Amino acid sequence: MLNTLYIKNYALIDELNVGFNNGLTIITGETGAGKSILLGGLSLVLGKRADISQVKNKEEKCIIEAGFDIANYNLKSLFSSLDLDYDVQTIIRREILPSGKSRAFINDTPVTLESLSALSSHLIDIHSQHQTQQLTENDYQFKVIDALADNDKKLELFSNQLNAYKSLQKALEVLKSSKAEMIKEYDYNLFLTKELNEINLESINIEVLESQYEQLNNIEIIEEKLGNVKSILSLENQGVIDQLNTAKQELNRILGFGKAYESLYERVSSVTIELDDVLAELDNLEEQLSSDPQKLEQINSKLQIINNLFQKHSVSDIEELIEIKTELESKLFKTESLDDAIKEKEQELIKHENKLNEIAAQISKKRKAVAPKLIEKLERKLSDLGMPNAKFKIELKSLDGFSSNGKDDLQFLFTANKGSNYNELKKAASGGELSRIMLTIKAILSEYIQLPSIMFDEIDTGVSGEISNKMGDIMKQMSARMQVFAITHLPQIAAKGNSHFKVFKFDKDDATHTRLKRLEEEERVVEIAQMLGGLDITESAVAHAKQLLN
Repeated sequence: MLNTLYIKNYALIDELNVGFNNGLTIITGETGAGKSILLGGLSLVLGKRADISQVKNKEEKCIIEAGFDIANYNLKSLFSSLDLDYDVQTIIRREILPSGKSRAFINDTPVTLESLSALSSHLIDIHSQHQTQQLTENDYQFKVIDALADNDKKLELFSNQLNAYKSLQKALEVLKSSKAEMIKEYDYNLFLTKELNEINLESINIEVLESQYEQLNNIEIIEEKLGNVKSILSLENQGVIDQLNTAKQELNRILGFGKAYESLYERVSSVTIELDDVLAELDNLEEQLSSDPQKLEQINSKLQIINNLFQKHSVSDIEELIEIKTELESKLFKTESLDDAIKEKEQELIKHENKLNEIAAQISKKRKAVAPKLIEKLERKLSDLGMPNAKFKIELKSLDGFSSNGKDDLQFLFTANKGSNYNELKKAASGGELSRIMLTIKAILSEYIQLPSIMFDEIDTGVSGEISNKMGDIMKQMSARMQVFAITHLPQIAAKGNSHFKVFKFDKDDATHTRLKRLEEEERVVEIAQMLGGLDITESAVAHAKQLLN
């Protein structure tokens, strides 16, 4: 509930500090006295955008501060989601600086207007004629019927399930989109992979292949040169080996003449042995040599394929080609495995859809069950408010898809007169009728859910006499369960209040000022007498005022 309201330097208000009680609070005043200023200041606390033109003294900042008792509103989770410290005595403050900038605070913590609006919607509902149009909106009608049907927990469960369902739908769309993109590349990637697999990259040693190619491609030159070397080494009497053997024989004759000659002999012997080994290797190589044009062609073809792959993939060695092949195989696997992932998501989606249908059916069943009860309450209360022929129909039809409210299409149909056709509320009800319907619905809602404090701004426009008395009774009944404010011009309603404030203007120092004053008992009698008979108060007006107050 709203405990305190402090306004400084706003419009015609220099400074105002007022406290409010629970129950029904009445606010009266002549037209133009400043009730709209009071509402404007309160609206700033609730998140309305600031307007520097409303600041009284442009050289000083404007402050509007409201204190709320929120112990019974179950708002701890909301405070947590807004990253705010919870306090049952919560203070909201708006400041408009001379620069035109504004700041907002909740319990002295700076907040955005979005956060402020998110909280304030749970604290106070300023009900103007504009807000009466909410009644014709589908979401508000769902709120009404679901309050009576006690669908709150079911709707929360449905909402969570619907969010999960929508997330699954998005994930499935992403998978299908990815598959469509991958399929475009799949055939080409498959071709590249087969091409790389056919060459058997892991078994290739390119240096060996190049060596084999050079040997087979130059076999005649190799044979010729090997033969020449063998001749040089082994030609009888002239070959290097025979010459070395002769040298060994000569050195052998002088071995005993010193260590140096013995060393020379050993070195020549070592060279001879090495050349004998070389000659044997030459024989071996010569035996292995054989012309193989077919193998040469195979090796040449393989080398060309490898070089072409190097060029195609812009790499320079086999290891890089192997990495590319691995990447291509991974892409192919992902594309091929997408079908399984898509199928799995589709099955999961069906399970969520079945669960949503189940919850939606339970919600719809409770709505249909409570609709006659809501109609009976509406028609009975409206009859008391001077609309004895008002009749309602509540139509619930099943939708093909899911909405935030389940799978129902809901319509409140109305007729105010006998013999008239039912039509949508916005088409069938006048402004005055809509006001009475809205008051009735708010009263019914207050029986089922904890509503925030509500401020009715001249909801009684266009009614008088006994009807206004009934409207006052309804507000009084509502105030037993919640804090209710009523800005009114009707004495029958003003007399119902637990407390009564008067808004008035006065001139001082060549300026007009607005004040809000709590009226004591005698002052209330005078105010209501003036509402009954005008400024010239008669004894009968005073008597009537006392009668109303009693």
